[in-house]
Amino acid sequence: MTFENSLAFARSLDAVDTLKQFRSRFYIPKLNGKEVIYLTGNSLGLQPKTARERIETELKDWENLGVEGHLQGKNPWLYYHHFTEESLARIVGAKKEEVVAMNTLSVNLHLLMVSFYRPNGKRKKIVMEANAFPSDQYAIETQVRFHNLNPEDCIIEVAPKDGEHILRTEDILKVIDANKDEIALILFGGVNYLSGQLFNLKAITEAAHNAGAMVGFDLAHAAGNAVLKLHDWNTDFACWCSYKYLNSGPGGVGGIFVHEKHSANAELPRFAGWWGNDERTRFEMKKGFFPQPGAAGWQLSNAQIFPMAIHRASLDIFDEAGIENLRVKSIKLTAYLEFIITDYNQKHTGKRLQIISPKTAEDRGCQLSLIAEQNGKEIFEQLTKAGVVADWREPNVIRMAPVPLYNSFEEVFQLGQILNSL
Repeated sequence: MTFENSLAFARSLDAVDTLKQFRSRFYIPKLNGKEVIYLTGNSLGLQPKTARERIETELKDWENLGVEGHLQGKNPWLYYHHFTEESLARIVGAKKEEVVAMNTLSVNLHLLMVSFYRPNGKRKKIVMEANAFPSDQYAIETQVRFHNLNPEDCIIEVAPKDGEHILRTEDILKVIDANKDEIALILFGGVNYLSGQLFNLKAITEAAHNAGAMVGFDLAHAAGNAVLKLHDWNTDFACWCSYKYLNSGPGGVGGIFVHEKHSANAELPRFAGWWGNDERTRFEMKKGFFPQPGAAGWQLSNAQIFPMAIHRASLDIFDEAGIENLRVKSIKLTAYLEFIITDYNQKHTGKRLQIISPKTAEDRGCQLSLIAEQNGKEIFEQLTKAGVVADWREPNVIRMAPVPLYNSFEEVFQLGQILNSL
């Protein structure tokens, strides 16, 4: 498609957008009485208008039923984690038994590494991307230390070539092959938080298994953003948060995927808790842990009912929209943002915004990451004052993520007009 930098053209794209009605399902923040241009769904998604109603339902059951809400509530709390399985399975490309909503992201990452990082002899190394989100770096480093190993000896970080911002898939695969006899685990983000790069998770999984290693992904920036096929790719495990593209509130409940080939293995090491025990015998109060089938066997504690109620409000919207449909719009919306930024750069020599995200749609999510030639922080602050909610990541990156559920092509055009006025 040939884009145009005009209000009429942007509105023409919105007019034929089959997903445009979903914007009205969210609260859009305002500045001075006017809706902001909200481009930080990659950090915190917007609130679904049905979230309050979902929580109110559970509050009413708690008010009227007390403990009996576990079995007699409108949505019995005892089985609450099952209510999100089918929706999550569609979003990450899994069977419903392979997913469960539980805990929060970093907690889940640690729990899964207990099971899937099992250093043995010379096979003790972990391969990860350089510039991974700090929480992942902390988790991996401390898991290595937990096994009385030295992170400097056991962690291999794959970095972009000098002068580049993007990791080439062939370089990732070369590192895996070169260390294939020493790798215990490969653990990548699905989408890098800083550059917005969407990694080739299928190729990484195949390379990991060819090397005899386990493979897992942190999908914090991929779940709800990209089309995933974790089951078909034969990925061993994955985890994600729900407060970014999944719009489930600050600190919202996390989720995990465990491939069915592992879930029936009761001998796989794991940290056990009451809620992960077989539901049929949970209330017999006997010693001995017998995990329930599937990813649910990794649960520790009771379902977090109120955060999960918000989660359901957002997942309802995803069920209606469809992740494949959202991805189609996302590709076009981000391409239009790229066009607008490129047009701005052609008109503003010396104030250009370098796009460091991949240029090809299949290699990025909806996020574009920008580095200003000069005064980046000042540009970011001016955008904020003008009603553009982007975000700043040290040392010099402005991130913008037009989300297909609630951002419009007209907003992207307006962003360009604001940039031109700075």
